[in-house]
Order: sequence, then C-alpha cells, then structure tokens
Amino acid sequence: MAFVVVEEGESVESALKRFKRKVQQEAIIKEIKKHSVYYKPGEKRRMKDAQARKRMRRRLKRERDFEYY
Repeated sequence: MAFVVVEEGESVESALKRFKRKVQQEAIIKEIKKHSVYYKPGEKRRMKDAQARKRMRRRLKRERDFEYY
C-alpha cells in the first residue's frame, strides 16, 4: 500500500506528485487493471507470449544499437 507523509511546509501539489510517483513505481494501477477483467486461459497465454516477443525485440534492438558504439 502506497502512502506519503506530508511534511510541514510542503505543498499539497508536491505531496500528490510524490504519491502518484510511488503508486506508479509499485505498479498498483497496473495490478488493479489486470484483475478487473477476466481473461480465458488461452487468451492469457497468447498475451504472455506476445509480451515475451516484445521484450525480446526490444532487447535485440538495444544490443544492435549498442554494437555501433
């Protein structure tokens, strides 16, 4: 659970900004969205495979870009 202690003299805007950053880092919103919809097992597997392919493409692209330096 994300929480932020508002310090004396700190503006509400900066505390809210810190809170939003902390929520994003802990992937709370992502987790809520993940559990808000039911996916069939086959659909989950396809999504997982697609995500793995995406990660692999990204990693290969980074490696190729790194070779040119």
